[in-house]
Amino acid sequence: MKTRTRLALASLTSTAAVVVAFLVPTTPAIAHGTMSDPASRVYTCKNEGPETPKSDACKAAVAAGGTQAYYDWNEVSLLEAGGRHRQLIPDGKLCSAGRDKYRGLDLQRADWPAKRVSAGPLTVTYHASAPHSNSNFEFYITRDGWNPTMPLRWSDLVHLQTFNNQNPSTFTNWTLNLPGRSGRHIIYSIWQRVVGSNEAFYTCSDVDFGGGSTPPPTTTTTTPPPTTTTTTTPPPAGGTWAAGTTYSVGNRVTYGGVNYECQLAHTALAGWEPPNTPALWRRL
Repeated sequence: MKTRTRLALASLTSTAAVVVAFLVPTTPAIAHGTMSDPASRVYTCKNEGPETPKSDACKAAVAAGGTQAYYDWNEVSLLEAGGRHRQLIPDGKLCSAGRDKYRGLDLQRADWPAKRVSAGPLTVTYHASAPHSNSNFEFYITRDGWNPTMPLRWSDLVHLQTFNNQNPSTFTNWTLNLPGRSGRHIIYSIWQRVVGSNEAFYTCSDVDFGGGSTPPPTTTTTTPPPTTTTTTTPPPAGGTWAAGTTYSVGNRVTYGGVNYECQLAHTALAGWEPPNTPALWRRL
C-alpha cells in the first residue's frame, strides 16, 4: 500500500510540474531602447502622448501609422538583423527599420522637433529599457547638403563613431564629435546585439545646426497676390500621384482615375497610395 501511495504522489508531483511549466510564460531575452537625447522621433512622439500629440510632425506620424507604435516606442527593431542593416532596410524606410507599424517615422518633413546643436563634442544618451551586455552602437549623421524633406537613404549617412563591446545601463552616455553642418540633419543610430541575439535597434534623432536655408513649414502662411481681388485660387492639380514626391496640404493628384486632395504634408512612399492612406488624402 505504501509503495502504491508513493508512486501516486510521485506521479501527481510530476504532473503538477508539467502543468506549472506549461502555464508559466517564458520571457525571451529581448532588449529594448531608443535614443533619448537627442530624442529620437519615436521617443518624441511617445513623450508628447500617442493620443494627443502636440507637434505637427507627430500628429502626421500618428495619422499615418496609428498610436500603437508610440506605446511600443522601444521596439523599432529587427530580430534577425545580424549586421545586415543595409540589405534588410530599404532606402526611405531607415527610421522605421522597414516596419510598417512604424511607417509614420519615415515621414520626411522639415518640422520634426529638433535639438539645437553645433559642430564639436556632443553628449548623446541612449535609453535602454532592457539593457544587454556585449552590444555595438553605431552613430551616423546625414551628409552636408542633405535635404530634410526627402526620404532618408543609406547613401545620405556619414559614419561618426562606433562603440564596440558596450555594456549599457538604463541610460548610457557617449560623446560624439559632430562635423560642421548647417540647417536640419538626422543623427542615426544602430544598436546591434552581438552575443546571444541578432537583434538590432534603429533610431532617427532630428538636430538643427542653425543657419539652414530650409525654413520649418510648421505654420505656413500664404502671401496674397498684390492685386485688388480677394478671391483665392484653389491649389493646382499635382498630376498623377507618384512615390518619392513631396506633397503639401491642398495639392491635388489623380490616382486610378480618381482625384484626391492632400490633407497632411508628406513625402510619398510606395504603399502610401491615396486610397490606402485616408489620413493623408481626401477623395474629391
